[in-house]
Amino acid sequence: MEFDKPPLSFEQQLDRLIERGMRVTDRPRALAYLRHINYYRLGTYWWSFIGDHNTHQFKPDTSFESVLNLYVFDRELRLLLLDAIERVEVSLRTQWAYHVAKEGGSHAHLNKELFNAKDFAHDSFLDNLLSEVNRTSDRNIKKQAQKYQEATPAIWIISEVMSFGWLSRCYGNLKRRRIRMDIAQVYDLNEAVLASFLHHLTTARNICAHHARLWNRDFTFRMKLPHNGPDYLIQSLNAHSPRELYNTLVMLAFLLDKISPEHSWKSRLKALIDNHDIDTAPMGFPEHWQQLPMWQ
Repeated sequence: MEFDKPPLSFEQQLDRLIERGMRVTDRPRALAYLRHINYYRLGTYWWSFIGDHNTHQFKPDTSFESVLNLYVFDRELRLLLLDAIERVEVSLRTQWAYHVAKEGGSHAHLNKELFNAKDFAHDSFLDNLLSEVNRTSDRNIKKQAQKYQEATPAIWIISEVMSFGWLSRCYGNLKRRRIRMDIAQVYDLNEAVLASFLHHLTTARNICAHHARLWNRDFTFRMKLPHNGPDYLIQSLNAHSPRELYNTLVMLAFLLDKISPEHSWKSRLKALIDNHDIDTAPMGFPEHWQQLPMWQ
């Protein structure tokens, strides 16, 4: 099928939305947003407001403001998710470097025997590390590299420059299950569950970092949910929606309880949802989710 849609001016874009039944009470304001938020990007949000997908007609009483509200909510949700992921990532970098160094010394990461040879490209890992070290602007790391004759700086230094994707792979591919278990026990999780969640979290992090839609997204990778562990975690998960965002939020809230017990992240999430009056069902939230123990 040949693509034959012509480009539309911002005025024409707004006119088309109005023709399809969207209510626009402030035309100049709506145009200002269309000039700075791609029509296609906003379209991924107003898609849920369409009643007839053959004619692209909107449901009755759909307004530009309601679509914009959902868009703003999603932007703030991504920032909130990144806040949680940052704290989890910093903690995991610390635990990974600590436990692997305890096992194999200051440069244990150079020993390919510590990793699963079948699933872990150790040479690519080291090439990536050297690239990150060489291009860093961190003066302390540069001084370290100049001071010592070594293939790479020590593991507690390189753990701070490696990507989150490599960090996830470095944890999941540690050959000795005991080391993975020692790290996972810090978070009161099974090591397979933690490895699976970190794999999933790399995707969620990339979505947030690239400003993509988080609301109403189905994740392609289905992370492993814990079946054993603290009751308040198990009871709060939703096994019926394994690909939606809700379980990601539960797991992040659980990890933050371990990492930073006095955090306010859960209350900020609830306030964000309430302030924008968001229907949480498309994100996999169960009915009456706020009564579940994780959110009390």
